[in-house]
Amino acid sequence: MTDTLLTALRDLAGPAPATLADRVVDAWVRVPGPLGEVFAVTGAQGVRLLRPAAHAGDLDAFLEGYRARHGRPVRPAARTPRGLLPALRGTGPGPDLDLGDLTPFAREVLAVTARIPTGQTRPYGWVAREAGHPKAVRAVGTVLARNPVPLLVPCHRVVRGDGDVGQYLSGVADKVALLEREGVELAHLAGLVGSDTTGVVCFPTCHHARRITTAHRQGFASLERARAAGYRPCRDCRP
Repeated sequence: MTDTLLTALRDLAGPAPATLADRVVDAWVRVPGPLGEVFAVTGAQGVRLLRPAAHAGDLDAFLEGYRARHGRPVRPAARTPRGLLPALRGTGPGPDLDLGDLTPFAREVLAVTARIPTGQTRPYGWVAREAGHPKAVRAVGTVLARNPVPLLVPCHRVVRGDGDVGQYLSGVADKVALLEREGVELAHLAGLVGSDTTGVVCFPTCHHARRITTAHRQGFASLERARAAGYRPCRDCRP
């Protein structure tokens, strides 16, 4: 009887679904980034955390911090998440992200930030406005300072309204290096730039602004002053 029962139980047993481990155990990788190696952790829905290795400390400390924050085990990944390397090289749209543990406000701030094109910058106030909370500039800064996936959500492209680059989670030097790598002219981040031939005003890093010749370039301290002079805001950068 016992042998028969054990045989029946063995017949009922089968291998676990291939995706089961992925649902309960997250995976880490170490890959090259634009300023050196980065550590990344991926869950079933996408990348959950990314940090420059130089900022994260040693791998054990990084993984322990992840386990403490998310309460999930982590193992080495069998392969690099699809889209991660192209995104870090600046040649692809990027991998899926898993930001489900963030607040709706934080997710919206990061979604807005993710839409800032390569080689362009936007002020913190612009991000707040585009996220639907124009007065929450300080809160936007807090969200970006805690961005779980920098480089994938390019918070380095968000600067202060006065043209100062502002802070960055791995240091101002990294922020400057990333912006310069993208061809941003750091000396020309403040104010707005208009073309007297089109009557359109843009952020200085907008691709339209870069095409304005010196003879037709007009500078403005604010959108209000540009409007008063008869200019309308760019439909792409939306100052």
